Amino acid sequence: MIEQEQVKKVALLARLEITPAEEKQLTKNLSSILEYFDQLSELDTENVEPTTRAIEISNITRPDELKPWTDREILLKQAPEQEGDFFRVPQILSE
Repeated sequence: MIEQEQVKKVALLARLEITPAEEKQLTKNLSSILEYFDQLSELDTENVEPTTRAIEISNITRPDELKPWTDREILLKQAPEQEGDFFRVPQILSE
């Protein structure tokens, strides 16, 4: 399905240095993958709705809750650096 010359070209474009043995192995592996996709394309998906996952999952994290912090001094003391009533952080943008 895919030829060794195509694998060489992709490796060159991706700037990968592969040995002749790796070329042969990749040719075999990629051909196998493409053959599998050919099999999948034969399936009738006319009445199948598109999905993002094969199985249903749900988010198990807790929802964010806004809570006011009661003791500002304790919070500021935990900061590596502070400047007045604020956290001091490294500058990331030029002036």
